[in-house]
Amino acid sequence: MTKGEKGIAILGAGIFAKEAHLPALLALTKSSTPPPALKAVYSRSQPSATDLAAFSKSLLGLATPPDVYYDVSSSNSDASNASESLDALLARDDISAVLVILPITLQPSIIIQALKAGKHVLSEKPVAASVAAALELISTYEKEYKPKGLVWRVAENFEAESGYQLVGEIVKAGKVGEVKTFKATVVNYIDKDSKWYKTPWRTVPDYQGGFLLDGGVHTIAALRTMLPGSFTHLSAFASLSKEYLKPHDTIHSVVRGGTGNSTYHGIIELTWAHPTPTRPQADGIIITGSQGYISVNTVYSSSGGPPVIRIKTTRLVKVDDKEKEEVDEEEVVSKGVEAELASFFKAVEGKAEDGLGEPREALKDVAFIQAGLESEGKEVDLEALVKG
Repeated sequence: MTKGEKGIAILGAGIFAKEAHLPALLALTKSSTPPPALKAVYSRSQPSATDLAAFSKSLLGLATPPDVYYDVSSSNSDASNASESLDALLARDDISAVLVILPITLQPSIIIQALKAGKHVLSEKPVAASVAAALELISTYEKEYKPKGLVWRVAENFEAESGYQLVGEIVKAGKVGEVKTFKATVVNYIDKDSKWYKTPWRTVPDYQGGFLLDGGVHTIAALRTMLPGSFTHLSAFASLSKEYLKPHDTIHSVVRGGTGNSTYHGIIELTWAHPTPTRPQADGIIITGSQGYISVNTVYSSSGGPPVIRIKTTRLVKVDDKEKEEVDEEEVVSKGVEAELASFFKAVEGKAEDGLGEPREALKDVAFIQAGLESEGKEVDLEALVKG
């Protein structure tokens, strides 16, 4: 089917499509590199797809809403193999790329379906529900679809955050010396009224780790963006504090990373089971080097604006043969989803790539969470795990 200039489609009509991807597309339309036109949306149900299309029209200022595709109509009749099905959407030659924003366990099959149809794919994190599933998916892509010039990237917005990338540049430049240790703490409170918990596929997760996998990969991606070298070993304990967050809601781990003589170690604490909505001022990341340290904190706006990544670098410098502390502070507005989309569109156009969204890098995030869930205090070789 031909309908004119090339555009994109959104597959998935959930919270993140509305609250993150569409606003990011809007921001890019106002930039010097506007994104391809949004031509179609897909969801399992007709009402949710129709709602997303209407919301897209309003937010993006479209003359007409994107075309709607779905599996089940409002009358509960099956739309399979009909003109409204996902197959019909993927058959359109005016859609060159799709954004896959679907439940974790459903995404791999849809990614392959889209690649088979000749579409470039940006799929939401995590890359897959397990290391084994991710390795199979990546292998299939690299053997069958990458050689055809098709682009597949994993949307990990923490990796794309310019604030975290700035920290990585500070570390790489040696401004705090050689990294020796680090600590990352994430404390979340999730109750049954949370909009994230109410998402049906999260309420009864059929994948390891629950919120730890869904949300924990963000922290690991941020750390691999900031720290030198990949994590190599882990020892951890996982637990469940709240029954409705099963199978697990908390991981405490000790980690080693780096290579050769430049190794470091640290602690990562992740929980979605804090007992009260009011949380201690514990969240944050500290990277300690031989000559100083960097603290990284995300500050959320009470007015609903985008979060701000606050970076404070403290180091010892010599002044008149005496050592004194030098402090640099910077705040960077969060624009990770916007950055990952812009990177994907550039990759599709064949322009110079920045390395964002590489599936094998996203695999490391899943491997960390899986190892943390399975370790039971025993050391896990993360490099061996990602090799399969």
